[in-house]
Amino acid sequence: MHRSHGPCARFADVNPDVNLSGLTILNISCYLFVGIADPHALRDQLHAHASQLGLKGTVLIAEEGINLFLAGPAADVRAWVDALRADERFAPLAPKESWSDAVPFRKLLVKVKPEIIRMNHPTIRPDLSPRAPALPAATLKRWLDQGHDDDGRPVVTLDTRNGFEVDVGAFDGAIDWRITKFSEFPEAVKAHRAELEGKTVVSYCTGGIRCEKAALYLAEQNLGAPIYQLEGGILKYFEEVGSAHYHGDCFVFDERRAVDPELAPSPHNPALDRH
Repeated sequence: MHRSHGPCARFADVNPDVNLSGLTILNISCYLFVGIADPHALRDQLHAHASQLGLKGTVLIAEEGINLFLAGPAADVRAWVDALRADERFAPLAPKESWSDAVPFRKLLVKVKPEIIRMNHPTIRPDLSPRAPALPAATLKRWLDQGHDDDGRPVVTLDTRNGFEVDVGAFDGAIDWRITKFSEFPEAVKAHRAELEGKTVVSYCTGGIRCEKAALYLAEQNLGAPIYQLEGGILKYFEEVGSAHYHGDCFVFDERRAVDPELAPSPHNPALDRH
């Protein structure tokens, strides 16, 4: 049974192999929290197919799910995704897409890990739990426009990314605890819970995977207010509402280093020169 997944942008019914700017390399990112009893067997299968197609990037597999970032010619990337989605466990996968003029990865890595995003908190298993409430991008924009949620509570955006990612771009006024790795998040919550109590908290990250786990952890803390994850993270927000209430770009873990609110490579962000 599918318990939780990243609601990424769906492939269109008809998918061109070149985007409107003439770029030919399709970059995809997606995750899915779903139980996987055979991660090593799946690893061998996925690595073989991606190698055959000449794709590059990283695929992480764990008993809790899959997290992937791949790039290559559009037809080859989509063929790999279609084959994966033929397995009913992964049918909900619907990658977010962006384009570039070159593959932003140097090699292909397909790895089995204890977690697809490391939190080191065994009680947080999105594949076994009801999904944390997800807030659509348009609703977050509306709440930030009006300065409160629909019940009149103040809204805070909580950045669950590493500090160097936040430096490249973030929501205006977001809470940033300067964590250096996601496994520090639970201790940061304990140290700063007073900042969240009594407010509507919207956790966010790049594509949704960290803020999904973060929202489940926050819900355990009895903060006395609603807890949400931003549906699809920053990348989905850019896709649906642009840069409203957001300053800068979005750091990505490949050779593009950052994308702008148009989801185009943005190599000139000053913060990138510091990292």
